[in-house]
Amino acid sequence: MSWYEDKPWLASYDERMKAAGPVEATTLPAVFRRSVERAPGRTAIAYFDAALSYQDVDELSDGIARHLRASGFGRGDRLAIVLQNIPQFVLTLLGAWKAGGIVVPVNPMYRAAEVTHVLNDAHVKALVCSQSAWNRYLAGVVPESPVEIALTTSELEFQTRDDPRVLGKVTREPTPGADDLLAVARASTGPRPPDPGLSPGDVALISYTSGTSGKPKGATNTHGNIGTNAATLRVFSGLPEGETLFALAPLFHITGMVCELASAIDIAGTLSLAYRFEPGVVLDSFLEHKPVYTVGPSTAYMALMAHPGVTREHFASFRLLYSGGAALPPAIVEEFREKFGHYIHNGYGLTETTAGCVTVPASLEAPIDPESGTISIGLPAPDTVVRILDDERRELPFGQAGEIAVEGPMVVPGYWNQPEATETALPGGMLLTGDIGFMDERGWVYVVDRKKDMINASGFKVWPREVEDVLYTHPAVREAAVVGVPDAYRGESVKAYVSATPGVTADPQELVAYCKERLAAFKYPRVIEVLDELPKTVSGKILRRELRARG
Repeated sequence: MSWYEDKPWLASYDERMKAAGPVEATTLPAVFRRSVERAPGRTAIAYFDAALSYQDVDELSDGIARHLRASGFGRGDRLAIVLQNIPQFVLTLLGAWKAGGIVVPVNPMYRAAEVTHVLNDAHVKALVCSQSAWNRYLAGVVPESPVEIALTTSELEFQTRDDPRVLGKVTREPTPGADDLLAVARASTGPRPPDPGLSPGDVALISYTSGTSGKPKGATNTHGNIGTNAATLRVFSGLPEGETLFALAPLFHITGMVCELASAIDIAGTLSLAYRFEPGVVLDSFLEHKPVYTVGPSTAYMALMAHPGVTREHFASFRLLYSGGAALPPAIVEEFREKFGHYIHNGYGLTETTAGCVTVPASLEAPIDPESGTISIGLPAPDTVVRILDDERRELPFGQAGEIAVEGPMVVPGYWNQPEATETALPGGMLLTGDIGFMDERGWVYVVDRKKDMINASGFKVWPREVEDVLYTHPAVREAAVVGVPDAYRGESVKAYVSATPGVTADPQELVAYCKERLAAFKYPRVIEVLDELPKTVSGKILRRELRARG
């Protein structure tokens, strides 16, 4: 047995976690049924001034399932959801599962060609989207795809506030060629849809990766993957029954899907939605719905901190704040705690691990590596084995950096219809993450950076994250990203892009000098460029590849 299989991280668990026992493998529809039975009148979804109870959600999702089945949609068929964080996302998800289908969450920011690839690759039979997206481009995409059932909906449904900051440009529109989702749900009455007999091993989602190398691949997240991770998060966080969770991450992203939507259902709690991320709207929702928990990228916390109207009161209801999906600089953790009195807990996961696989428990704070200044991403889940491997896939000792590999019940069985990609990334069921990191002797895991983002400056390895962490300690820096740019002498040179803290001027030469004092000569950025905003994915990750393309 290797030292990783000895699971040294278990000794760092608190007594509550040690006593929790193994997590049950189940399906989210089964978990939802239990929540409906024990709390039918409790609010399941809060959306601005709207509140849908568990019974409301159950009845409407039953109607969607009945309509889908009557339209020829059955077990194993795929349904794509192209929606922001609105109640209809949850209703459609549950309705598709009740009909025995597989859900394909699609980023609403995708363009026609990207959506076309997903619809054809997953052979999608049914599509649910916003009215505006249908009229803007999806009505033209569907005839070139396998889609047979098209349903649309408006983001204005349920609520009456029509907040102009996010819903100001939304109008109700007729959608020729597509039926109205809520109309068919309410019209499709009758007995409860027959149980499709889903098991933990059945595929629940086909979640498409960001496609940084070639076409996006569809990771096959099973019902067991999702149910296990939702329950594991409850164990790590200690979330009690019936509390409110805010969806800071988009629901189409695996973080929002599992750590917010599935976790809310797991505790029969309330999922608070606000359409999409807009700092002022989010802060108002915190005051109105008083969530106790949320998880989102570090960039979202930076944006909330930078909002001119933010106060400690906005975060008064929270018991736990988690960060995932983007690197969490230690300087941001301390600044946030100083301003708002809350410690941001770190977490780590991928689409292929169905969100988190390594997390900082609620009762603990992540250590910071004294050599690199990197904050730990947390401890592996109890039924998970995390290894650090060299290029030959040999296990490395504690403290030595290599590729992070993960085995556990949250790891997907593979990619949709891509056996070669599955074998490359998941040999023998072990996920090779592509992230470089190390583990200390207590089992705390640290991410150094992505393998592909390493900069080679005059033969020296420079990991962008180490430079970024230094930049985040400067008061003028709100966001930072470091990339390698071609250099005739060094091969590559280190360049940084930053955005400035509101009301503060970021002077590039001053920042270069600041880094030079704190980093080795081959590490500090020779050039720093200030931008109004750094490019990000819709889930909040800063897009280094776009910055590299700028040169």
